[in-house]
Parts: sequence; structure tokens; C-alpha cells
Amino acid sequence: MTAALAVAACLVAYAIGYRVYSRFLAERVFELDAERRTPAHEFADDCDYVPTRPAVLFGHHFASITGLAPMLGPAVAVIWGWVPALLWVVLGALLVGCVHDFSALVLSVRHRGLSIGEVAEGLLGRRAKALFHLVIFFGVSLAMGVFVLYIAQLFGFGAYPQAILPSVGLMGVAAAIGVLLHAGRVTLGRSTAVGFVLLLGLIYAAVESGTFGLTAEQWPSADTFKYALLGYGFLASVLPVWTLLQPRDFINSLLLYVGLAGMYVGFFMSGNDFAAPPLVLEPEGAPPLFPFVFITIACGAASGFHALVSSGTTAKQLDREPHARAIGYGGMIAESTLGLLAVIACSAGVLGPDAWSGEGVYASWSNISGGPALGNFIRGGGSFLEQFGLAPELAASFVAVIVVSFALTTLDSATRLLRYNIEEICGSVGWRRVGSRYPASLLAVAAIWVFAFYEVTEVREVVSSAPGPDGALVESTQLVETTREAGLALWGLFGTTNQLLAGLTLLLATRYLARRGRNPWLTGVPMFLMLASTLTAMTGNILTYAGSDERLLLVVGGMLLLLGVWVCVEGVLAVRRDRRAAGP
Repeated sequence: MTAALAVAACLVAYAIGYRVYSRFLAERVFELDAERRTPAHEFADDCDYVPTRPAVLFGHHFASITGLAPMLGPAVAVIWGWVPALLWVVLGALLVGCVHDFSALVLSVRHRGLSIGEVAEGLLGRRAKALFHLVIFFGVSLAMGVFVLYIAQLFGFGAYPQAILPSVGLMGVAAAIGVLLHAGRVTLGRSTAVGFVLLLGLIYAAVESGTFGLTAEQWPSADTFKYALLGYGFLASVLPVWTLLQPRDFINSLLLYVGLAGMYVGFFMSGNDFAAPPLVLEPEGAPPLFPFVFITIACGAASGFHALVSSGTTAKQLDREPHARAIGYGGMIAESTLGLLAVIACSAGVLGPDAWSGEGVYASWSNISGGPALGNFIRGGGSFLEQFGLAPELAASFVAVIVVSFALTTLDSATRLLRYNIEEICGSVGWRRVGSRYPASLLAVAAIWVFAFYEVTEVREVVSSAPGPDGALVESTQLVETTREAGLALWGLFGTTNQLLAGLTLLLATRYLARRGRNPWLTGVPMFLMLASTLTAMTGNILTYAGSDERLLLVVGGMLLLLGVWVCVEGVLAVRRDRRAAGP
């Protein structure tokens, strides 16, 4: 099968899935009601609960769930060949990820806009709520630590520093638009058009300015960028959603729409075919294909983090219940198309077949860490945009800005979600002062800081030779201990945590449907798949961490495995309670 035919079939599958399956879920299973009052109206406070028009909310939701993961995960997973990556990105999204996102959004809307952790209390009990809160805390902290790490790498002198100016400039543009829109002084269409044109101008200016005349020695360090990103996350988490999150995410979503459309059209114009092999069962040093292809692709097909966005911010802004279909199910399809593009860019872009053999970047697991994988996506996507006559540097810069922009939008939304989670934890134990907006945001940023600056230790043998007393060369071996940024190790832990949360959210949806006499298998089958694959992968990761003496990863991974199993047990106990209450 040619690459163009495979991609065309995938796009048709997306259209059928949305038109048929999402309508069935919305109308026959969850029975969305346009007359039911949503939390955005019931608890409107002009800060978190804000009724929002569907187009703006879709952009905010899409930009919030679309971070580095749908680009980085598939770009790494191509190491097993293009077939498993493509199949899981498309079918996993339609049958698992979209169902998960849509269910989480509806559950939160039906429970007063509460977070998925709070919803767990009503469906499984108080212990389950506490367990969910802990899983969410570690999962979001870990994920955003990885995001901060990789964004700082992309801002590096030898990487894509031209992404800095558009990313920072967009913050100011978005804040100005948010204030003007809120005051009623401009219209959405006109302000968006102006903001988008300014963003394109910033991208062009960034390419022209390069590194602003600074040398490599004068360029800020990665740690400096990390601290700046953490400061931005704190600021975005405490401001009202209309000041920064909504306008920034909406403009960013337009950038991604244009970029996605351009790269897909450019791909079909290029006539490129797959350079990657269809299937590679045992790449050197890589974990087993199953279940780790699910874990590695993560958000490109299914993501527990999306449940936090759906229930943390989106549910508080949903104007009418039927909008959940387009925003929940449709938003995940949109993200999956980005994951599919990452598969194409890396397997049918600028790389040749030699990338999967010899010393090529996909020849071994150690070669393909986060930086090279993202670089492959940026170069591959840029090569598609070159079909429109763009210079290679401008095309790659445009794709790099897309990558960074969506990582930043996820960072600001996720820091806010982590703040909500900490507030709920503190509220449940009576720590009201610690659980207020500013202290909770500081704690959220501190938790992200731990993983953003975490380093792993490697011990390797170094063989050297020197002349002996008789003049002959004598070889000696010594152990050398080095440290490096966690990178792919943290990504593996994030992937398992993310998928674990997806499985547990589907558990809540299954419980919700069963209690209302609906068909629970629609969410139950994806739940079993997610939990089985994730718990297996987590066990394998823990054994690896134990062998490498990585204490923090071992402790966090072991704790998450225990919490996941415990929540599953709570689900079984809840079902048993229902059966006892129902009688013989």
C-alpha cells in the first residue's frame, strides 16, 4: 500500500467515525440534552465558569490537549515500523481516545463541572477520590516536567531558537485580545484575524533575526529557559481564563489548522512513499512492541490527561450539552490527525530507509530520544510545506513554532489543572489556606520543577590503553559515572501514567453507564485494553528502574502501579455493593 492511499483511508475513517459513532454515543448512549443547564451557566463566575461559544471553546480545548505528546510519541513509535504506529493512532483514537474524551467531558458536565477526581467520589467512593487525586498529581507533574525539559531543548542555540520570538510575542497579543474581547471593544473575527496575522509576522521576523546576534556562549542556558517556562506556567494558572488561555489557545488552534492542512496537502503533492519498514518486531534496545507501542504513542491515540482538560476547564465553559460531541469526540479526532501526520513526517518525509538500519536514528532505542524524534517531525513536516515554495529554513521554523506553541498551551492549561487538583486535595483534608489560588499554584510549579530538572545517572565502562613497563600497550577498564537529563526515561513513565489515568477514567464512565442501564461495554472494552496494557508496561518499567538504581523513578512508578491497582479494586467493590443493594 502506498503512503498516499494509506493516509487517504485514515482520513475517511475519521469522517465515518465522527459522523456515525459519535452521533450514536451522543444521542443514544449519553442522551445529550440541549435544554439541560450546564455548569458554565449554573455557576458562572467570570473566572473559571464562563459560557463560551463553541468555536472558541473548541480552539481552547484542542490547543490544551494538543501538546508535545501527539508529535513526540508517534515520532518515536515509528521505530517499530509504520503499520503499528498508524493503526493505533487512527483506530485507537476512534474507538478508545475519542470515547474517553467525550465520556470524561459529559461526566463532568453532569456532575457540576467537577474534576474527574471529584467525580470518582460519587461513582466509586471517597477512597477512590483520594487515589485519583494522587494519580493526577503525579501524572500532571511528570508530564509537564517532560514538556518543560523538551521546550528548553528546542529553545537551545543549535536547535530552533527562532521559535522563541513568536511564542513570547503571542502571549502579549493574546492577552491584549482577551482584555479587549472581554470589554466588548472588538469582535471575535476581527481580533482573531489581526492576532493571526501578527503571529505570522512574528514567525517571519524570528527567521530573519535568527539568534538576535548572540553567540553560543552568550545564549541563555537550558536551565534559564526552564525557570522562565515555570514562571509562565504560574502566571497563566492564576489569571482568569479569558485573559490569556482562551485567546491564546484559539489563535494557536488557527495556526495548527493552517499548518495541518498545509502539511497534509504538501504530503499528497510530494508523492513520497514510506521509507520506514512496515514492521520491526525487535529494534535494538527497545521494549516489546506490545504493549509499549500504546504507551509510547500516548496522546496520539488515547490520553488520560485529556480527562483532566475536559473536566478541569472545558466542562466549566460548555454552553450547551450537545456541544460536547464536537468538542470532546471531535477534538480528539483533530489531535489524532496530528499524530498521523507525525507518523507520515517521520516515515515518509526526509528520512530514507537507512534511518532504520546500521547506525541510523531508528536503528536502536538509544538513538531515538526526544530531541531527535521531534527534529524528525519538524524536518519531515517542513519538507511537506516546501512543496508550496517555502524556503527550507522558513518551513522548518513554521513547524517548530507549532510544536513549541502547543507545548506551551498545554503547559499553561496543565499548571492550572494541577492547581485545581491541589486545591481539591487540600480542601478534602481541611488545609484551606494552602489550597487557595496562589499557594496551590506555587506548589504546582514546584512539583513540575522536580521532574523538569531531574537527571538520570549512567555508569559505563571506558577502555583505555597505555604503554606498559616493557613498552607494550596495556588495556585498562574503568567505570565512568555520568548524569544527563531524564528525557526518554521520563517519557516512558509519563506514558504509563497517562494511559493508566485513561483506563481509570473509562472505568468511571463504565460505572456511570451501568448504573443508568446503558450499554457499559462501549467504554468497558476500551477500559480493559487500557488497564491491561498499562499495568503490564508499568511492571516492566519498574523492573527496569530497579535494575538501573533510579530511586525517584522507581518510587513514583511503584506508587502509581499500586494506586492504579487499588482504584481497580475500588471499582470491583463498588459493583459488589450495587449487587448486594439490588438483592437476589
